[in-house]
Amino acid sequence: EVQLVESGGGSVQAGGSLRLSCAASGFTFDDSVIGWFRRVPGKDREGVSCISNSDGRTFYRDSVKGRFTVSSDNAKNTVYLQMNDLKPEDTAVYYCAYPCTVLPPYYGMDNWGKGALVTVSS
Repeated sequence: EVQLVESGGGSVQAGGSLRLSCAASGFTFDDSVIGWFRRVPGKDREGVSCISNSDGRTFYRDSVKGRFTVSSDNAKNTVYLQMNDLKPEDTAVYYCAYPCTVLPPYYGMDNWGKGALVTVSS
């Protein structure tokens, strides 16, 4: 059974930073493409960032490029999302997802955790 457990959400002012973590289990982490999407209530989910653990390739939606960094620790089966220079429009619930894609309509992105709320105030 795939399990994804997020941690690290919180509230910050614009320009601040947060780091999300996701502990994963139930699949072969080293071969996975795993990452993050976000959702604002009443809106569709948005793919944020993914990492291919087999070769280290990373993928980002345009609005977070240069501000967010996805990484993973294969020894800990954990993926991270470092978010810098946060903006109010980044406010959302962030979900760890496996498999992961940043391309809508996000076919195959069928497993996700309970989410971590990130609130950015102006």
